[in-house]
Amino acid sequence: MMKCVLILIFFISVEREHVQKKTFTKWINSHLIHVHCRVADLYTDLRDGKLLIKLLEILSGERLPKPTKGKMRIHCLENVDKALSFLYDQRVQLENLGAHDIVDGHPRLTLGLIWTIILRFQIQDVFADDTDDPEKRKSKSAKDALLLWCQMKTAGYNNVNVRNFTTSWRDGLAFNAIIHKHRADLIQYERLNKSNAMHNLNNAFEVAEREFGLTKLLDVEDVNVEIPDEKSIITYVVTYYHYFSKMKQV
Repeated sequence: MMKCVLILIFFISVEREHVQKKTFTKWINSHLIHVHCRVADLYTDLRDGKLLIKLLEILSGERLPKPTKGKMRIHCLENVDKALSFLYDQRVQLENLGAHDIVDGHPRLTLGLIWTIILRFQIQDVFADDTDDPEKRKSKSAKDALLLWCQMKTAGYNNVNVRNFTTSWRDGLAFNAIIHKHRADLIQYERLNKSNAMHNLNNAFEVAEREFGLTKLLDVEDVNVEIPDEKSIITYVVTYYHYFSKMKQV
């Protein structure tokens, strides 16, 4: 019995790692496209540190030290170290992670680094616009603030109850509700059926990409599962937050 449980946990872990790799790769490419670069394989294309430096420059708007020329391991280590040193200067916590982990293409540590970058440059500044009190804003973690924002935007929508960043999204209605809340002309929400998750997810993803230019970071089959990957859902949902927040300011 215990052996079966361990095997199940292993396969779930492998599947989540696979989904994260796809999502994070698409997220990186949605930024690198601005400098006409792209990542094909997350575990190999970041090894020389050059794309990592480019990504951080795009996200931060700052100039990092120029990459060291050359393809030898020592050159790769120098470049990745430049990227990690920049993150340390940004007060980003990188526990148990060294340049050699990325140069060696360590899957979980590479995913961990990208998730840390997403947290710092995409999620850290999220706040729910339910209060003007800066102290109350500080008291909420960025993840909690993003969840609260989602709850506020989907309040009152039939069959939508956003409690987390996993199961609350798998039928696709929450994505459609957020779009409808801001652009009711684009979604016929009353025609959506909770039981048709594939259609709902495709509808939201296609509208968000076509109308707002939001990269389809998630694949429908990765969301319409028993427990979707939390980090992947957050990575995609926060693109909605940033888009609609900018739209509100305009």
